[in-house]
Amino acid sequence: MTSDVTDPSYWNDQSDGRLPALLGITVIDANPDMFRSRLAVRPDLLAPNGFLHAATIIALADTTCGFGSYANLPDGAAGFTTVELKSNFLGTARDGTIECIAIPSHIGRSTQVWDAKVTIGTSDKPIALFRCTQMVLWPTAPKA
Repeated sequence: MTSDVTDPSYWNDQSDGRLPALLGITVIDANPDMFRSRLAVRPDLLAPNGFLHAATIIALADTTCGFGSYANLPDGAAGFTTVELKSNFLGTARDGTIECIAIPSHIGRSTQVWDAKVTIGTSDKPIALFRCTQMVLWPTAPKA
């Protein structure tokens, strides 16, 4: 990868016109060993019960882990895809911001495993714990 993967603006530019930008996800810290992102809680991200929709939290965590996976792809890999994810919800929010910190637990040639914690703002109060497994995709050889 020729781009500076430690520059948050690189990742934010990748989001333009895609779901992370639509939701308002912003990368605020980026390096291959840890990604951190933020999302402002807005009324349109709430569930009908008035609390933050679980899918919003999952999108924040999966996006943050996904950027980390992309930054750690082995040379020659074509990309990656999420093959499993798990979330434990411990709390919620109605306003303010939420943040996500994602760190790799395993970086391999065929899979990566990432753990993330979503907190209320910059506090250490977790509202969700998240783990995902990413499968590294390799180019396929043309069939003869």
